[in-house]
Amino acid sequence: MELYEQIRREYEHGTGTIRAVARKLGVHRREVRKALASALPADRKIPERERPKLAAAIPFIDGILESDRKAPRKQRHTAHRIWTRLRREMPEVEVAESTVRQYVRARKTAMGLLGQETFVPQSYRWGGEGQVDWYEGWAEFDGDLRKTQVFCLRSMAGGGAFHRAYPHANQQAFLEAHELAFAYFGGVFRVLRYDNLKSAVKKILRGHQREETARFIAFRSHWGFESEFCTPGEGHEKGGVEGEGGQFRRNHLVPVPKVRDLEELNLLLAASSKAEESRVIEGRAQSIGAGMIIEREHLLPLAEEGFDLASLHFPTVNGSGCARVLTNFYSAPLPVGTAVEVKVYSAYVEIWHQGREVARHERCYERQRKVLELEHYLDALTKKPGALAGSTALEQCRAQGRWPASYEQFWSVLRERQGKQEGTRAMIEVLLLAREHGPARVRQAVEEALELGCSDVAAVRYLLSVGDREQPPLTAPAPIGALNRYDRPQPRLESYDQLRPNWVGTEVIQ
Repeated sequence: MELYEQIRREYEHGTGTIRAVARKLGVHRREVRKALASALPADRKIPERERPKLAAAIPFIDGILESDRKAPRKQRHTAHRIWTRLRREMPEVEVAESTVRQYVRARKTAMGLLGQETFVPQSYRWGGEGQVDWYEGWAEFDGDLRKTQVFCLRSMAGGGAFHRAYPHANQQAFLEAHELAFAYFGGVFRVLRYDNLKSAVKKILRGHQREETARFIAFRSHWGFESEFCTPGEGHEKGGVEGEGGQFRRNHLVPVPKVRDLEELNLLLAASSKAEESRVIEGRAQSIGAGMIIEREHLLPLAEEGFDLASLHFPTVNGSGCARVLTNFYSAPLPVGTAVEVKVYSAYVEIWHQGREVARHERCYERQRKVLELEHYLDALTKKPGALAGSTALEQCRAQGRWPASYEQFWSVLRERQGKQEGTRAMIEVLLLAREHGPARVRQAVEEALELGCSDVAAVRYLLSVGDREQPPLTAPAPIGALNRYDRPQPRLESYDQLRPNWVGTEVIQ
């Protein structure tokens, strides 16, 4: 800009010719003509540089970014994640992370995949505040892509975080995850900050006042912490846990994990949280793990006993032998019309009667479903054996892999030998033996009976009784040397010759 100004002033008030201005200022005549044509310098064209090292990685990067179009919005690859995958999956390509970042940013801009969010840094006292939130996490369960709700509790002073996945973000999961998080940190934070989630807030009042649910009030009173809630729609008020959920998901749930069940996913989350303890947050002197050790001394102590996490229901057993809980039905081995107490947890359901647990089922999160246990219907099936073949309980037992092929084979032989009705009744008698000997032992006895060619209930009972009988202890072998004292000379037969009638001796035996 200053050079152009000098050129224009010298041309107007000085030498007055292009050649003289160029000679006096030491510039090319072409530059003088540009300055006279416009007071603003023209933008310089920057030639596009070749990237020989990046060229080999471009198809790999473009493939990842293209697949991110179908991935959940919050589980897409960052430039750092792409670079780490590039180093692991294509070690022959040596390219700097900054080069990958520049290319990924340009490509994401062109593809419309960029999003930015700003957080204001805060300062916290050790053990003073933790922030709680749920976020969505997708995973493949045996090839089926499903969404889970991941609970996160983050320490604001130390930076450590606890993550755990659940099928639904209900109140039982919410309270259970708190207790697991307290055990992970080794204590309780003095203040926990939340959104206005239904598990804790019953009604939003003026300002920051909330009418909390009775169960949440009892829970935080049991553990001794205070609660604070954000302004509705202002998630930045708990930006620490918001950012934690995003970075954890991008670094440990990308690509989408492939697991067998929810338990395996939670083991993956626990291992990832442990790996995070070695990370140093920007602007801090110590690692996350070191901060957790320091903070543990400032946390409130853990309660001696845990809080009763179950929600209670009091249904009655209906004509199908089930107790209705929320929107589903769970079988119980009790007569029709019996009043029961049902304890609902995040993962399972317990049915109690007269102070005794009579049934336990995995919790179902669908609607209007029946969760049945075949063993609960055996007493009724002894009177109605024909109902066994088409029963829903047997169908669910087969679907869960708890009806082995040996049972099917044994039942088939029983029906061939004794007829359909009596053979099914005999099979029910075999299943009833599990109450005394256990399912595993009965299954083993049935398989042994089939190997021996037996297909009778009495044979199974006999094999169970033989297996349950205690074997006599084996005596220890005695050393051979200790038996030498019992040695005797071999007998001789000469003395028996005297008994013969024609024996002639020198002496007369009277």
